[in-house]
Amino acid sequence: MGTRSADAAAIALLVGALGGCADAPPARPGSSPDGAAGTPAALVDLRLPGWAGGGERIPMWIDRPPGAGPFPAVVFMHDCSGLGPRSSGGSARWARELVARGYLVARPDSFSTRGFPGGVCTDASRARLAVVPARRARDAHAALADLRSRPDVDPGRIAVMGNSAGGGATLATIAANARTESPPASAAGAFAAAIALYPGCPPSGGEPFRPRAPLRILIGELDDWTPARACEALVQRARAAGHPVSIKVYRGAHHAFDSAAPVRFVEARINPNVPGGRGATTGGDAAAWADSILEVEAFLREHLGARPTPRPN
Repeated sequence: MGTRSADAAAIALLVGALGGCADAPPARPGSSPDGAAGTPAALVDLRLPGWAGGGERIPMWIDRPPGAGPFPAVVFMHDCSGLGPRSSGGSARWARELVARGYLVARPDSFSTRGFPGGVCTDASRARLAVVPARRARDAHAALADLRSRPDVDPGRIAVMGNSAGGGATLATIAANARTESPPASAAGAFAAAIALYPGCPPSGGEPFRPRAPLRILIGELDDWTPARACEALVQRARAAGHPVSIKVYRGAHHAFDSAAPVRFVEARINPNVPGGRGATTGGDAAAWADSILEVEAFLREHLGARPTPRPN
């Protein structure tokens, strides 16, 4: 790739996927920090190594099945509402489904300790560039390294997954042709698979998207926040180049089709895909949500295997 096209791909992944997120209802009394009451999660510190020997720590929630493991695992990247009091609860909803199927789930909190406890869904300030997907890729790789060190995780069977802005972070995490703030794959190991739910896909110009892991995209046909057509173009060009990328578009579904919230338009949402840059529609679709669970389960089974591999001594 030439310098100009490399820069274009990096910029697209840096800013193009930040706009969307799931619907963010008010926090409920007695709920966990991401708005999902009763989620059995443990809070740990995730250390992000610094380039000059320094480092940063962010919170990370661990949801695990009962038993000793080792379990296959999923690093789940949250949407633009974050994991604080204004969270959509989307990551917790998926964590419950994944844990019930035998996966340990790690959910890094990319926002709370960086000045965005309420998320960035309506924040138009330049400060939000500190948590764009390409930079959050570093969080995903730090979570991967942390999981690989745990005795209850199968180190060779770890996937990355995210919804909306977290889906954009997922693309940035596995992109071999983008500049991200991530360590080289050889330094942190590699994700075995990736699932992006309604991500903001970068423009189709330049080199085709080249993933470091098999990628599945699930998105709604009527998504006006992160339009499906951009992802369809990304997949078409990537597949033509021989890369393991696939997509499923849910007819009649909107952004955040996996939400339990009703469909509604909110004018305050930052949306680079509409004139004026504001306003987006989100809302659940029961059929799409049910099918997406089956899609995720099948994709993870295909690439992580039906049973964990015993951890080597």
